[in-house]
Amino acid sequence: MPCNWQLLSGAPVPGDIGRIAEELGITQVIAEVLWRRGIQSEQRMDRFLSPGLRHLERPETIPGLAEAARVLATGIDSGKRLCVWGDYDVDGITATTLVKDFMRMRLGPERGAFDGSGQVRHYLPNRVDDGYGLNNHGIEKLAADGVSLLLTVDCGISAASQVAHANGLGMTVVVSDHHAPAEELPPAAAVCNPRLCPHADGVPGGGVVDGGCDGRCVGMCDLAGVGVAFMLMAALNRLLPGEAVDMRQFLDLVALGTVADVVPLTGQNRILVKNGLLLIKEARRPGIASLKVYSGYDKLAELGAGQIGFGLAPRINAAGRMADPEIALTLLLAPDMDTANPLASKLDGLNAKRRAEEQTILEEALAQAEEQKDRLGLVLAADHWHPGVIGIVASRVVERYYRPVLMLCREEDANDPSGGHWKGSGRSVAEFDLHDGLAGMAQLFLGFGGHKQAAGLSMPYANLEPLREGFHLAVEAALGPTPLKPTLKLDRELGFGEISHTLLKELEMLQPFGMGNPEPLFVSPPVLVKDYRVFGKDHVKLLLAEQLEQDQAGKRPGLLLPAKAWRKARELTREVQGTLLRVAFTPRIDRFDGVPKIELQVKDWAE
Repeated sequence: MPCNWQLLSGAPVPGDIGRIAEELGITQVIAEVLWRRGIQSEQRMDRFLSPGLRHLERPETIPGLAEAARVLATGIDSGKRLCVWGDYDVDGITATTLVKDFMRMRLGPERGAFDGSGQVRHYLPNRVDDGYGLNNHGIEKLAADGVSLLLTVDCGISAASQVAHANGLGMTVVVSDHHAPAEELPPAAAVCNPRLCPHADGVPGGGVVDGGCDGRCVGMCDLAGVGVAFMLMAALNRLLPGEAVDMRQFLDLVALGTVADVVPLTGQNRILVKNGLLLIKEARRPGIASLKVYSGYDKLAELGAGQIGFGLAPRINAAGRMADPEIALTLLLAPDMDTANPLASKLDGLNAKRRAEEQTILEEALAQAEEQKDRLGLVLAADHWHPGVIGIVASRVVERYYRPVLMLCREEDANDPSGGHWKGSGRSVAEFDLHDGLAGMAQLFLGFGGHKQAAGLSMPYANLEPLREGFHLAVEAALGPTPLKPTLKLDRELGFGEISHTLLKELEMLQPFGMGNPEPLFVSPPVLVKDYRVFGKDHVKLLLAEQLEQDQAGKRPGLLLPAKAWRKARELTREVQGTLLRVAFTPRIDRFDGVPKIELQVKDWAE
């Protein structure tokens, strides 16, 4: 789909940017990139390039966290048996792992919180049998087993009735979550959620933050569930008697869950992930070491956020999507490689099964989408689609059509006279707040929740057509009647002569890339397409020559650089050979044949 090109900032770069670059020991290109991204002082640039743990804010900055830590410490000290209730995705699994691992190291089995086997209990709901979040059946089972202190991680903020049920069974409940709160907060002993920001929208008294924070929470609002769990355990670490543990050892789990949950990789998340990636490189945790190997990487390979998101995270997610999240939890807690390897192998097999299922569903979903091309928001549904895959497929459909997408499948329910209901997963474009859009149709749903870009829902069968019409109208009301085109945000024009191995090494300093901190994207001056080849199924190789000014006779070809355009052969055809183009690209190092070479990754082009 053709894209709109837009500079991240049209503001002029200050005349002393070269001095700032020299003081920081970086090229002027990198200094200009940071400036255009709003990092506009030497001090802030230095902090961005060197995000040390000393820059982390105090955990108590998170609303409700101090009280949550106090309630947990009091409960553990009084001998209450603890259970941590997580979620079946990577964020929830890593958060649950972190709490269990922390408790194992911080407390001896003779202390309260543990069960008879010397373990903190946990509960990871099964996607098919339990659905998302707290459920009364699981709570009742835990109460019968003697659990009297319940901690939620990455869930619970919208579970008011379930928390009330747990209270009625004598449990003390602490909710830690990062999802958007409902109007009614759960009646827990403590509720810890960074999105209950006291500075939301700059209004005294605060509220729910969703892009409206005035900045005084210094990036805490964007934490993933595992980030909130880390901060909570850090505060608890100081309250419990005995010797504190080094919280840095859990940052590999924080990085893994944060990257997988696609939250902004800025502010506090940047610090946590940047340092966590160093631990993932060292692979001291056997489960992560084995997962790296089964994802096709060397055990000690240095991985970026992209490799986490496309390699490690899908394998962990495959457990919750296709089978049982316990497999992934057991892997991450594995004491040695002999224990971890069979589990990582199983996850690898589940991931292969997930990819095959995804491709089948994608083809069917795209066929439905073609039939709804007149709608601005797409609602796609089939009884037989796998509930663990529809969210991934929804993202792929959004990429193809650049429209918000809801995908629905059948969920059996013995308590429903009709035998079941629709279960849905949604993904959105940057311009449309999916959670707000669904909130305007709340009367159609049995329940819903999520973020601006992703959401889940359940709904009676009879409401499918009203949802299709209502979703279309909600998108139209927010974005207008004309379908949007995706926008490519460009950092600056970059001539071939400015591209060097030094620049590419410095670009790596901007990692981790992701939401809020995209990989730098540049636009070329006019370049001549000297050669064109198709490789693989639909990839394109180009040889590009920058056009240099010569004299009155015109321009002459200058520096030559190879380029690749992945999955673009249908749009970028052989007719471009011999023509002048401007390309939107990211420069990379190609090490395929063992000799590092500069290569351009082409994202888009224009005549």
